Amino acid sequence: MKAVTWQGHRDVRVDDVPDPRIEEPTDAVIRITSTGLCGSDLHLYEVLTPFMTPGDILGHEPMGIVEEVGSDVTNLRPGDRVVVPFQIACGHCFMCDTGLPTQCETTQVHGEGMGAALFGYTRLYGAVPGAQAEYLRVPQAQFGPIKVPDGPSDDRFVYLSDVLPTAWQAVEYAAIPPGGTVAVLGLGPIGDMSCRIALARGAERVFGIDLVPERLARAKRRGVQTYDLRAFDDEKALVEAIREETSGRGPDAVIDAVGTEAHGSAAAKLAQTATAMMPRKIAAPFAERFSIDRLAALHTAIDLVRRGGTISLSGVYGGMADPMPLLTLFDKQIQMRMGQANVRRWTDDILPYLTDQDPLGVDDFATHRVPLAEAPHAYEMFQRKQDGAVKVLMQP
Repeated sequence: MKAVTWQGHRDVRVDDVPDPRIEEPTDAVIRITSTGLCGSDLHLYEVLTPFMTPGDILGHEPMGIVEEVGSDVTNLRPGDRVVVPFQIACGHCFMCDTGLPTQCETTQVHGEGMGAALFGYTRLYGAVPGAQAEYLRVPQAQFGPIKVPDGPSDDRFVYLSDVLPTAWQAVEYAAIPPGGTVAVLGLGPIGDMSCRIALARGAERVFGIDLVPERLARAKRRGVQTYDLRAFDDEKALVEAIREETSGRGPDAVIDAVGTEAHGSAAAKLAQTATAMMPRKIAAPFAERFSIDRLAALHTAIDLVRRGGTISLSGVYGGMADPMPLLTLFDKQIQMRMGQANVRRWTDDILPYLTDQDPLGVDDFATHRVPLAEAPHAYEMFQRKQDGAVKVLMQP
């Protein structure tokens, strides 16, 4: 089959790889009909290269048709249309029963000290072959895949794999009070969808911050009060502008949908770039002990949120030596929640929004649809924020 493989820093290719097969009684194999390109994939393309191996299959946002199931998978049958969550979880351990499938005790990657295995996301998360491919082996298929009806296009449901539950959890963790305010840093796919969900769930005002004109315009059309970071001398001026809109306090909550590759933080950017360019045998141990993030977005969130407010982190951070402004966090009594989205915990809440009325605008959420063969160009375009790229879907 054809699959998108990682070959090095900013080097992805579409290669022929072996077809997946049933290996465990709890497996399924699906034929992928749509698969997304995620901002998290760009971290593998750019800064998390020390944890990758040439030939790794990328991707974690698929949907498709069940082709084959293992003997213990009784809830699926060939021909079912399914969305596959990006994390792999059993559904019956203590952590899954607690609503935390990202910490599944059956699939935790104990050798790396990490949580549940993820599709296509480095050896830290199990080096499981990913979903930017023609076919996908799905472990723990008795729990993970979400059956969806025939009829509507893939666009209606494919975002249940990651974008929708990640944005939903970001809003849930933000704990926006009824009629409250929230600022969203970064208007890529997760930030954009977080704005839509916050408005749909009753936030009075949503402030969206970015520096890409197309992303700002897209959010503004959905009722978001947008701020172009380039229009301010620095982040302090941005913070003051939003405080003036919130009685001088700042918003009740801030969602950081940017993560480790924030603009600014020149020294951290240099360190990330240098690590990514090192030989892998040297880079991986170095990154595990000394990696740092570009924390500009997080520092802005801490400065911006009102005292006693909440910061919700959905952007990926991976640093092991990040300096945190604990004095400010403590003094402002800021609450902070974070983590990979617990997909199956939220899908039942999200499904009522995926109707023909399309209140979240999923049917036209994708800005680009490309054949799988064009994946290398799609990665480059998305990483460079070219051609108005916000969300890319690939069709094998």
